[in-house]
Amino acid sequence: MRIREIRAVGLRGATPEGGWSDELQREDCVHTLIAVLTDEGLMGLGSVFTNDGLVHSALAVLEPLYRGENALEPERVSEKLRQHTFWLGRGGSITHTISGIDIALWDLLGKATGQPVGRLLGGRYRDRVKPYASLLMDAPDPLVQHLLEMKERGFRAFKMGWGPFGRQSNALDEAIVRSARDAVGPDVLLMVDAGGSDAFWRQGYKWALRTAHMLAGYDVMWFEEPLKPDALDDYVLLRQAAPVPIAGGEVLTRRQSFQPWLQAGAFDIVQPDVTKVGGISESRRIAWMAQENGVRFIPHGWNTAVGLAADLQLASAFPDTDLVEYITGSPYVDEITAGGWRLDAEGMLPIPDRPGLGLDLDMDAVNRYTRGKPWLDLSQ
Repeated sequence: MRIREIRAVGLRGATPEGGWSDELQREDCVHTLIAVLTDEGLMGLGSVFTNDGLVHSALAVLEPLYRGENALEPERVSEKLRQHTFWLGRGGSITHTISGIDIALWDLLGKATGQPVGRLLGGRYRDRVKPYASLLMDAPDPLVQHLLEMKERGFRAFKMGWGPFGRQSNALDEAIVRSARDAVGPDVLLMVDAGGSDAFWRQGYKWALRTAHMLAGYDVMWFEEPLKPDALDDYVLLRQAAPVPIAGGEVLTRRQSFQPWLQAGAFDIVQPDVTKVGGISESRRIAWMAQENGVRFIPHGWNTAVGLAADLQLASAFPDTDLVEYITGSPYVDEITAGGWRLDAEGMLPIPDRPGLGLDLDMDAVNRYTRGKPWLDLSQ
């Protein structure tokens, strides 16, 4: 089975806020869907955390390398694409685009073999996983309302991030966390994401350590991105001194970028994004590396339904990956999935056991957010 063509289309019109200081607009494209088409008619789905213009340019560069390749060898093909494009820069739009291709190739391999991707990764440790509702912080009153709405939907774990946290006052930071804990109750998981990868993040080690002690008083499960994304030494010190686990890694790409962080002991929880880091193949290698260094692997998932489907398969294949991130209020997760996503009575999300990613797209919804471009019309 050979790769005949790779197509990409950007999602627009309902792009959710990202919490960034230069905030996203609804028409901005930051997520691009990938389809790998084969000479035998099978198709695989992928997703890229990058603007569609950059993805199309990357595909033009990569096409001589992937056209005609064996579609049933995701790791080898993805590594070929990486090895032959180092000179274009490692970790940018090329790597992001390879992520989408790799995800789609695993989807294809699963469909061709009749197996879910998690089983092909070595075996399924679980058939359901707890999703944590991921939402932006706000002033206490509207934040509490949002949390209660998500709890009513069945979520039993929550991560709140960015917004005013770390950007106005220590008093407001604590008021936000106190209100959130009171709202969700003592038996629900609560995580805090400072959003230190925001542009010109101004907080440093001392703020992060002080804040970590405050969060411990509210039984916060982890403190995510409290420092600038390149502050390796400060992350190591913070992990050693903080009374709560430290999480991060969503902006890193390529396993080689994660290696010094994991070996230095910068994280308790590492969070590669499968739609940026190099796909399922690279995420798996990072997860193995994390295991060897005593770090939990819990993927970053602020992307699309395809990214969530990939994270679910990864969660099935690693014994300690018992949480997945679920961005709330994004049509690119909820609406483009045929049949939607359903939590069970215990707030758990079933992991599809159908071949590949086990994901079907609602093409009417996809067409709404791709402006009807002929992405999967095979006659085009």
